[in-house]
Amino acid sequence: MTSSPAVTPDRQRSPLGTLTVIPWCSEPTDDDPGEPMLMVYSLGDGRDGPEAGEEAMRAQLKRLGLSIGERLVDLGRDSRIAITLLVEAEQAVLTLPFMKVQCPVPPEWQRAAHTKGQVYLIFAVRPWPEAVPGVEVSEERLRAFVTGDGLLEGSAHCLAPVLRVRT
Repeated sequence: MTSSPAVTPDRQRSPLGTLTVIPWCSEPTDDDPGEPMLMVYSLGDGRDGPEAGEEAMRAQLKRLGLSIGERLVDLGRDSRIAITLLVEAEQAVLTLPFMKVQCPVPPEWQRAAHTKGQVYLIFAVRPWPEAVPGVEVSEERLRAFVTGDGLLEGSAHCLAPVLRVRT
């Protein structure tokens, strides 16, 4: 998996710093293509440091209407939250009020997203400075970060319906 940057250099002057996304998919089975997931995280390189970035991320997520660690929000049922996800041509385009990113995704991730009709989004509040854009992240490193020291409990979670280009 390779992460993709979600902001321009001008945004690095913000407290959020460089926002990044990384896609992965749970193991498929014979009758299930796996669960497509997409995590948004900061590198912690904002103008006021990683701690200020964490607070800024919490504030942005709260403004969106997402809670930290409390519940899984189904965006297909709760349309008042301004998050969209377009998946087409092995690209995922995630749009939020404070960011927009186009991220390359593997064919199996796209197949799973189209089959399931939704993607599990994780908004990590804790920065991950080691997972820089354009550098391969091993499954072991990703698993260690995601399952490490309260990351999931300290993140916002939602299911985003997959949009497709109409032809």
